Amino acid sequence: MTIVFLDALTLGDVDFDRFRKFGEVKIYQTTPADKTLERVKDADIVVTNKVVIDKEIMDNSNIKFIQIAATGMNNVDLEYAKKKGIPVKNVAGYSTKAVVQQTFALVLGFLNKVCYFDEYTRNEYPNSEIFTHIKNWFEIAGKRWGIIGLGTIGKEVAKIAEAFGAEVVYYSTSGKNNNSEYKRVELEELMKTSDIISIHAPLNENTKNLIKEKELMMMKDNAVIVNLGRGGIINEKDLAKTLEKKDILVGLDVFEKEPVEKDNLILKFKDKTLLSPHIAWTSIEARNKLMDGIYKNIEEFVKQSGN
Repeated sequence: MTIVFLDALTLGDVDFDRFRKFGEVKIYQTTPADKTLERVKDADIVVTNKVVIDKEIMDNSNIKFIQIAATGMNNVDLEYAKKKGIPVKNVAGYSTKAVVQQTFALVLGFLNKVCYFDEYTRNEYPNSEIFTHIKNWFEIAGKRWGIIGLGTIGKEVAKIAEAFGAEVVYYSTSGKNNNSEYKRVELEELMKTSDIISIHAPLNENTKNLIKEKELMMMKDNAVIVNLGRGGIINEKDLAKTLEKKDILVGLDVFEKEPVEKDNLILKFKDKTLLSPHIAWTSIEARNKLMDGIYKNIEEFVKQSGN
């Protein structure tokens, strides 16, 4: 069998050699849209993270199995793959711990003023008259932490937030999630009363542009909001407008368009934002779990196909 990895660069330094057990392995670090068909037309198995596999690609190739190197599956036309009899697999749950950790990295970066104190210590502390430097920073204890999307990741964040001493409330984006451990509130209450808000929801018809200028303006002054779900849940144009006139702190690991565009207005608000380039899922442990899942799925397909 021939296995093609279309965007290996998104997986970093992981073990590709083990896949040679199944046959020929072709590894492309990135694949532009106009090169996709050329690279997959003779492949039996295609592994893609974000490269789109649509009807045209499937109709003009011999693909027998599509493996998505992620949890989200919106880059593959799943209905048409089913019609063509092409199995499509993803890997779920591999990055939970990593995303939770990055959630707290962003929140604590703000509350503990990590960047500010690092810069002060390097540039001004050597000339200080006293042993310390007072600048207000805040504890999580006693704060209300609002979670938008209380799924697997949201629940893990809730546990740790409680361990820090926060009161946890949540908003169900589907309207169907009733969790007896935490108080469920409507979005307006969550936005108005939370000191810290974290987003852990998928992007769908219920969540696209869920947080607009109206909701952002409801937030308390100096409240923190972090998005570890998907870009597009927070409307970025509205966010930029809000940052112009309100003192809130915003941590983003995801954006409406990725990579982020140079003219994205959010980039200019250095004192009010902490940004990371969609890396919450990329701890080495998470990527190794992802590769294990990909290997297992391909192994099962190969066995079932009798090769």
